[in-house]
Amino acid sequence: MSKQLHDISYSVLDLAPVVVGSTPAQAFQNSLDLAQHVERWGYTRYWLAEHHNMTGIASSATSVVIGHIAGGTSTIRVGSGGIMLPNHAPLMIAEQFGTLESLYPGRIDLGLGRAPGSDQATARALRRSLDNNGEDFPQLLEELRAYLNPPIPPESMPVRAVPGEGLNIPIWLLGSSGFSAQLAGILGLPFAFASHFSPRYTVPALDLYRKSFQPSEVLDEPYAMVGVNVIAADTETEARRLSTSMQQQFLNLIRNRPGQLRPPVDDMDEIWTEYERQAVMEQLGSSIVGSPEVVQAKLQAFLEKTQADEFMINAQIYDHGARLRSFEIVSQVFKG
Repeated sequence: MSKQLHDISYSVLDLAPVVVGSTPAQAFQNSLDLAQHVERWGYTRYWLAEHHNMTGIASSATSVVIGHIAGGTSTIRVGSGGIMLPNHAPLMIAEQFGTLESLYPGRIDLGLGRAPGSDQATARALRRSLDNNGEDFPQLLEELRAYLNPPIPPESMPVRAVPGEGLNIPIWLLGSSGFSAQLAGILGLPFAFASHFSPRYTVPALDLYRKSFQPSEVLDEPYAMVGVNVIAADTETEARRLSTSMQQQFLNLIRNRPGQLRPPVDDMDEIWTEYERQAVMEQLGSSIVGSPEVVQAKLQAFLEKTQADEFMINAQIYDHGARLRSFEIVSQVFKG
């Protein structure tokens, strides 16, 4: 029998959006309010993403924001979706997430990516050089895992992560192509695919992950989570209008003019060219927009296509009340 929505977990990916006319401070208040609501609505985890030099995304200091969200909630898992490991010394990440796990035991996830989460100039500002292009991600990951779970008696380690050492902090690999999919499979780690902006490679990456999977002390069998944009409203018309904020965000990225999340508009054809429309739609190809009935049908179809074990829902919606309502509708869809 095929999987049904009520059979799988559902979670939240939050970019802590800074909307036009607002501030990062307000974005953090909105994120905490959303986290408190989705905790009551049955969501499994709440992840924040590392991005830099983007005026519309406030979660650049990701571990700090995770602490803010975890401190204002009580049961939902909170984590990174993800930390871009090449931007950081593995010891620093071990210590930061060791601190979070010590403060909020049993609730912290560490999702890791290998992209810069920024442009080249910002990557240089973060890393002080561009020698690291992500190819050494497996070595950085190995170093990080050794700090958390030393392979030798800890006392003989020349450098130790305190706090961090010996703590059970689940590590996930994140990706938008096959590299992390295969690595996650070989290492027997859970894998999260960024279908919300790379829909074309979703099924191939998931297939590669499952074919590459080797059981480990972490997992006996593959566990795949898929990110998906879902914008739900009580009517189809309203959902489609709300989705124009997300479309404008991706359009501005294509134009190399990232900015704050803009209000919805009535007609995107007044803003983009046909070429730009096609480019945006290609990146947003797996997005689900509509009324509760439409969202339920499309999520079920996406589940049958991906056979995911968990969906992570992203919703770039300008109005905070409408964003809350979208996540509430999605929770009702999953509960059946």
